[in-house]
Amino acid sequence: MKSSRILASICAASTMLMAPHAAIAQADKPAATDKAGGIEPQVRTRSMTGTFGGQRVSYRATMAETVLESDDGKPEAVIVTTSYVKDPRDSSRPVFFLFNGGPGSGSVWLQMGAFGPKRVAIPSDARDDGAPPYPLLDNPDSLLDVADLVFIDPPGTGFSYLTRDTNPKKYYGLEQDAEAVAKVIRLWLNDNGRWNSPKYLGGESYGTTRTAMVARELEGGTYNDVGLNGLILISTILDFAGREPTPGNEMAYVVTLPNMAAAAYYHGKVQAPSVEAIVEEARQFAIGPFASALLKGQDLPDAERAAVRAELARLTGLSERYLDQADLRVTSQRFYKELLRDRGLTIGRLDARYTGRDFDNAGETPDNDPSFYGIDAGYTAAINSWARDTLGFETNREYQSIGREPGRNWEWSTGQGRGAYLNVAPYIGQAMRQNSQLRVFNAQGYYDFATPFFGAEYSLKRMGIPQDRVEFQYYDAGHMMYIRDEDRAKLSRDIRAFIRAR
Repeated sequence: MKSSRILASICAASTMLMAPHAAIAQADKPAATDKAGGIEPQVRTRSMTGTFGGQRVSYRATMAETVLESDDGKPEAVIVTTSYVKDPRDSSRPVFFLFNGGPGSGSVWLQMGAFGPKRVAIPSDARDDGAPPYPLLDNPDSLLDVADLVFIDPPGTGFSYLTRDTNPKKYYGLEQDAEAVAKVIRLWLNDNGRWNSPKYLGGESYGTTRTAMVARELEGGTYNDVGLNGLILISTILDFAGREPTPGNEMAYVVTLPNMAAAAYYHGKVQAPSVEAIVEEARQFAIGPFASALLKGQDLPDAERAAVRAELARLTGLSERYLDQADLRVTSQRFYKELLRDRGLTIGRLDARYTGRDFDNAGETPDNDPSFYGIDAGYTAAINSWARDTLGFETNREYQSIGREPGRNWEWSTGQGRGAYLNVAPYIGQAMRQNSQLRVFNAQGYYDFATPFFGAEYSLKRMGIPQDRVEFQYYDAGHMMYIRDEDRAKLSRDIRAFIRAR
């Protein structure tokens, strides 16, 4: 797979020598159109200013399309990036490449919620975002004071897409997706003269899986490596065994137990001095007596079962009778419904602080996730307004906040062996061992069941990963911890410090 480069970018060195109005005129290419069998990439740019991290910054915001081609020159995919680059260009500044997860999620969440120069204002206290209009505010927590930012929407997400005759199997998969994203990063470095800039790579949720895969693609396997300074993982999922409560997979129950304790504490079902305290108790119990009991299976003695059941009830707020009926193994879906059943409420998967009401209270699992339908409308409105109305991006395509097509077609195999479950954490360890200055930042919310924080710890603390270069930070919210105002500010401070510490 080869690529055609973006035909114009205001961040390129030659363009930056022009007067601002001339640069804008050159970079504002019209919407993508077919030309002689090819596609003319659209590029839109605007000069802006803002205050980030207490510093006033002039920057250029650019939405651009990169066309990826087959070996015979046929356009296969159009990938949209949104870049925020300090003006005038400074090649010594770090550049941070970001994406979200899914697979199939656009970069709207990190861009309009955490690190972009503007953010959508939705309730910080786990209330529903309601109806429009949703205010679009200046975001002082953006990282533009310490790094240039490049948000990438892989194929099938955001406004990015595959051309009509492209086989989805060429792009929708662990390795295929990583190859495409790495190609876009290389082209952006070419077009913007940033090969020798410090480079950070990171994502959220499946975006952390993608980070491991793209790091492998950039740093390994060729003699044209792209050296990285840091990997920034937000709501991490690297080892997928922890999310699958398949009968016989006991780790799924071990890694989610601390999340259950945190949620029970938040909703007043258990007592503890702090969320940190109850979480630490749950960690020690999960990896010790609880794991041991599960592994013993039907050989578990009655007295030991009773002791484990009692402690499990104390930590989770669930009744011993319910835990006994579940054979000590409560899936996350059941927990969302059972914890607050006496109040007629369910709790969220992405963020257990959120509550919802189902059609009735008798079911085993929730009707839906209140922590997703509580935020999605605001983010969708924000990204469309920002891209179309402010940056002038022109398209008839619908922005795919969570695109269904990639997930339906995704190839999850990495060739690790027959029947092997997916674990990409070793790729991070390999990159760190081969790059002595590569560091890892891991951010987790206590109330996130989608990517449990104990699962991330389990993944990143195993053999082959240098622990002196891994940093863990925790937040009093869920999967998108930046929804909570205090945690957005903390996340920004933590990552800013991580980047400055290079």
